[in-house]
Amino acid sequence: MPELPEVETTCRSLRPYLQNRRIAWVKVLQPRLRLPVDAGLPQRLQNQTITRVERRAKYILITLKSGLIWAFHLGMSGKLIHANADMPRVKHDHIVVRLDNQRELRYHDPRRFGLSFVVSWDELLKLPQMARLGLDPFNSQFDGDYLYAFTRRSRRRIRDLLLDQQIVAGIGNIYANEILFRVRVRPTRRSRTLPRAAVDALAGTTRRVLREAIRWCGTSFSDYRDADDKHGAFQNHLRVYDREAETCRQCRTLIKRVALGNRSAFYCPSCQK
Repeated sequence: MPELPEVETTCRSLRPYLQNRRIAWVKVLQPRLRLPVDAGLPQRLQNQTITRVERRAKYILITLKSGLIWAFHLGMSGKLIHANADMPRVKHDHIVVRLDNQRELRYHDPRRFGLSFVVSWDELLKLPQMARLGLDPFNSQFDGDYLYAFTRRSRRRIRDLLLDQQIVAGIGNIYANEILFRVRVRPTRRSRTLPRAAVDALAGTTRRVLREAIRWCGTSFSDYRDADDKHGAFQNHLRVYDREAETCRQCRTLIKRVALGNRSAFYCPSCQK
């Protein structure tokens, strides 16, 4: 699933193509996504001018001049591609948007687990999935004090706490594993056993790992692409995630994998305690 760096990269790559462009028309070729696409979406978007493209957690928010927000969640396999209008459409192109410069924005999603909807700003803030979001890691209030307020009273594994979108908005399994390797903490460790210094390090490292991943345009294993349909490159710099039985790049110990819930966690038994 695209996480914060992939969604941020998508937003950055979309901005030069979408900002100040007018939407000529929209075609919904497949409305059956995670939630059905509203039949009135094309009419609400037609002739609207795009003013901003921003990210909130793992959501892409396209602001229109009218004040409406066109929101996307990429789900497991979604991508938003900017293309020439004469480029042949492919299977799983579910939403096609013609812009006033005769270019197109296409939402492609083989697993159809993404979302696309249009709401006012007030309506957006009241949606349960938005109202319950925790702090973005790049929010100035995200620091050791903030995280320690949760870790010191939680019996959950620290990997699971980092994945809780009501605490940290935007982090998924890839980056939780990578962050914990950098601070030398095992993903299975109980949150409340972490000393304050480790939690401070966790907050700072979270930002550093995410910035690094954004610099490499995110992680591409299979489906993820940016608006130019290009792969990210952070998969070439992963320290533990998806590296079971490979050697640790720091100590040469074999990386291990453990199942936590319905996700795998990866760690170095020597570097992480």
